[in-house]
Amino acid sequence: MSPLFRRSGDKSAKTEPGERLVTLIRKPGCHLCDDAQAVIEKVCGELGVPWDQKDISEDKALYDRYWEQIPVVLVDGEQHTFWRVNAERLRKALTD
Repeated sequence: MSPLFRRSGDKSAKTEPGERLVTLIRKPGCHLCDDAQAVIEKVCGELGVPWDQKDISEDKALYDRYWEQIPVVLVDGEQHTFWRVNAERLRKALTD
């Protein structure tokens, strides 16, 4: 189902992993960001989930919102976690 037609609160429609999107919000020179990226690459690679990354130093809105929480992981545009990424928790979020 297209994200445009899926109601955000509708848990009855199961989203397949390939329809999900993980976004890593990071900053340059951040070792926690590098650790988070390694977890995301592994989990998303195993599940076939696309992911992208955004640099807060290039986006004032992201900087203002997330500066103290970097790295931040979004799943389908919603904040999933920050600072440390747990592979099992991310996997569960992407497959439930």
